[in-house]
Amino acid sequence: MNDRSQRRPATFRLDDPGVVVTEADETSRLGRATIQITPEHDPQALPVPIAAVLPARRRFRWGTLFWSGLGGLTLLGTGLGVVHLIEDLFARSETLGFVGLAFAFVTALALAVVLGREALGLARLATIEKLHARAAAVLASDDRKESRVIVRDLLKIAHQNPQLARARATLESHTGEIIDGADMIRLAERELMSPLDAEARRLVSSAAQKVSIVTAVSPRAAIDVLFVFVAAVRLIRQLAYLYGGRPGALGMIRLLRHVIAHLAITGGMAASDSLVQQMLGHGIAAKLSQRLGEGVLNGLLTARLGLAAIDVTRPLPFAALPPPKLSDLATDLLRKKEDEE
Repeated sequence: MNDRSQRRPATFRLDDPGVVVTEADETSRLGRATIQITPEHDPQALPVPIAAVLPARRRFRWGTLFWSGLGGLTLLGTGLGVVHLIEDLFARSETLGFVGLAFAFVTALALAVVLGREALGLARLATIEKLHARAAAVLASDDRKESRVIVRDLLKIAHQNPQLARARATLESHTGEIIDGADMIRLAERELMSPLDAEARRLVSSAAQKVSIVTAVSPRAAIDVLFVFVAAVRLIRQLAYLYGGRPGALGMIRLLRHVIAHLAITGGMAASDSLVQQMLGHGIAAKLSQRLGEGVLNGLLTARLGLAAIDVTRPLPFAALPPPKLSDLATDLLRKKEDEE
């Protein structure tokens, strides 16, 4: 090492003639009495590469226009048909005309109620999805004020469940205390989601067992497919109702899309296949017949679908509580199969 690198600490003034400011790439030798200062580059002043973002091409949605036009024509045709029918009934008999008019009024009223319920169901599902996203953001940002708002919204959703009366009272008693935002979300999850998660696991396990039993004894593959589909839709609806959602027909279609998308993102089906191969490869396949093995596989796939539905319908992300695992449900399912034999 040179002598300058072994210089002892000392104080100096920046306006001292013996202080020289040089760049890092300068290699000129200075005298022993000269103090050399090399400024460090400010990371904020470094040039930042700017990625060229191409504007998204706005394409005209011909499909949306087609279905909108087709729906409008269908409504107009249905309305004109009803009007002509009532006019024909009045032309034949005034009594028949009033009867037809009453039926049309009842039909319109029922349609309005159904559409209103569908709209409320979609709005409730959207509220739960936004609540889930907001809670995940608070867990990352630890926003105390936002956590109180989320807890109030969560209590409104859980107000219709009588099983959560004690949990709601306990959580409401803590809303005025000084608790961090992330801790408040975890507290709400432990108080409100714990009993619901236990019931959700029971529902998923029960549905998986029913699917495994029916598909194991069913003689037709078409019956297997139909029963698995009906059981999956029923399970998703039960989980949505359990966590506060009230989906109608349109809401169920939306939930099915979200669950399938969740499975595609998380690779759930691949995980299920690997788990089945691992468990059936450790001597269990020798204990089960071919039909029972197919039943176990269908039950595990139903259980994986139920776990994905829990992630989609749950208003809070898993933070304080452990998420249910497919391995636990598979163990319960295989144990039941061994008991049946």
